Amino acid sequence: MKVAVAGGTGFVGEPLVRSLLERGDEVVVLTRNPARLRAGRPLAWDPGIAGGDWRQDVASADAVINLAGESVAGGRWTAARKERILQSRLAATNGLVDAMQARPERRRVLVSASAVGFYGPRGDDPLSEQAAAGDGFLAGVVARWEEAAKRADAFARVVILRIGVVLGPDGGALDKMRLPFRLGLGGRIAGGRQWMSWIDRHDLISMILWAVANGSVHGIYNATAPEPVRNRDFTRALGKALHRPAIFPAPAPALRLLLGEMASEMLIGGQRVLPVRATSEGFRFEYPSLDASLRHALQSDLHER
Repeated sequence: MKVAVAGGTGFVGEPLVRSLLERGDEVVVLTRNPARLRAGRPLAWDPGIAGGDWRQDVASADAVINLAGESVAGGRWTAARKERILQSRLAATNGLVDAMQARPERRRVLVSASAVGFYGPRGDDPLSEQAAAGDGFLAGVVARWEEAAKRADAFARVVILRIGVVLGPDGGALDKMRLPFRLGLGGRIAGGRQWMSWIDRHDLISMILWAVANGSVHGIYNATAPEPVRNRDFTRALGKALHRPAIFPAPAPALRLLLGEMASEMLIGGQRVLPVRATSEGFRFEYPSLDASLRHALQSDLHER
């Protein structure tokens, strides 16, 4: 199978590319910086510019996986940064869809990343894929991002994965949390009652491969573990896994002062998201519980003790 991956040098993309190569697929990786690529065949791309050899490879691919987009967690959301977050997703997704449209007769699948931010801060409500869109900046970005991917419905089997906080050993959210906990400064955020919908990186990659392989998989899926947790329980479990205290809370007013709108949507708010469709259609999580995922992700930390 020929697979084109956008965002194949990142925290999820690089191990995904390695998994595809290990099973014998031909993998082309669309990247702005081919020199960074450590696995797969690099293709220089800029989706905002017309033309480019990468378009032919995307058009001829059996599967296209879209993980591209600027990080939403890199700091305060200024007006300029919010525009980059939105446009990076729209440009990448529209570019891939336009490239596939050049060969509309080809049988293929598009697996496109999305985010649980679609639901907005929602309190204790359990959220399946049927839940309505929420409010806020992220909800608006995700809605437009998903609409861009759905343009491919006429010539591809489109699968959209609303991804939660991804836990893995060499980057992502845990990389940002590890240092304060190691210093004994970790703790809950605000009151700690907000829900965290998370997924082990291994399970996310498995879900992407499952979506590619199964022709009946189509539409929106929540890519989150079946056991979301409150922030206070997450921090307690992380402290336990690292054998460090979790007693220093981050007050909501300070977070809002430091990070503004980003703090309200990503840290103080939360969503209780459930993978209803994936579990009902046969997907099995290897790390369904937080304790199991943290043990898996933090093996190197535990070995250093």
